[in-house]
Amino acid sequence: MSTSTTAPRPAAASPVAAVPDPESTILSAPLKNSFDYTRSLGPVLSQFALALRDGRIVGSKSSDGTVSVPPVEFDPTGGAPTTEIVDVASTGTVVTWSWQPTPAAPQPLDKPFAWALIKLDGADTALLHAVAVDSPADISTGMRVHAVWSATRSGRIDDIAYFAPGETAAAAPENQTENPDGDLVVITTPITTEISHCATEEESWYLEGLMQGKLVGSRVGSGVDAGRVYFPPRKVSPSDGSPSVERVELPDTGIVTTFCIVNVPFQGQRIKPPYVAAYVLLDGADITFLHLILDCAAEDVRMGMRVKAVWLPQDEWEHSIGNISHFAPTGEPDADYESYRDHL
Repeated sequence: MSTSTTAPRPAAASPVAAVPDPESTILSAPLKNSFDYTRSLGPVLSQFALALRDGRIVGSKSSDGTVSVPPVEFDPTGGAPTTEIVDVASTGTVVTWSWQPTPAAPQPLDKPFAWALIKLDGADTALLHAVAVDSPADISTGMRVHAVWSATRSGRIDDIAYFAPGETAAAAPENQTENPDGDLVVITTPITTEISHCATEEESWYLEGLMQGKLVGSRVGSGVDAGRVYFPPRKVSPSDGSPSVERVELPDTGIVTTFCIVNVPFQGQRIKPPYVAAYVLLDGADITFLHLILDCAAEDVRMGMRVKAVWLPQDEWEHSIGNISHFAPTGEPDADYESYRDHL
């Protein structure tokens, strides 16, 4: 009999890399993005919208006699454009449903309700809408429901406020909304997202610098971008991923490289056209950033123009590049083209 011993295996290195604590306080803030999406409903869906304004519901009839609600723009059977629009009832049958225990702000009711697919009398497809019932026990597949109309109707699906149990549908009240004339309906849908944005360490000290009236960039330490200064700063070079190794405080003067004269007005515009949006290369930086050029006629702006930042009053400063109201000409001679040609 022989015995042997096996040496213990060395402990495996941890696969988790150590992450050093940031040198700067990391900033975070709520961020809300919103815009109004405006679109024409076209010749078919506009008829559906116009009917809703009148307190009616219509669908489209296909070549095989099938009625779709809402109407479809092309025949599902043969693909031809829809030509026949027919009225359907505002009563119907619940095909299937699900319970909404906690309504969200944009939803049609502010108390628990059911979402349901409802097959209206005279239709062959189901319409999604809300059914106002007190509990899940009060709704079932096969239940008869009827539309309850809003008194303010503009051609949206929520012109039907909700559906309620029962066979008897009340007539829609007189519409209290003044709508534009015409056969094509244009609707506006607000689109909004709200998030909590957490800045990177580089963004944080860039924003802290702006709060102090400073323009702080970053210098790449190696690779193809070695020595280049980015403003706003970057953690790594976008060319090869080489890390930035140094913060660089830059002056608030620079050069206009390329620019655009804005002549077209648009909703939300704060400056009356014409005005200039330009890429500015700060002195000591190797990348341009976009800002406004004001305090001179738009036609006087040119490539190579020397400009200087015009700051808002200090009591209006925030963690934002908006602390610079705009850039204005310094009156100095224009920069030589060769000095900025590689930054166009």
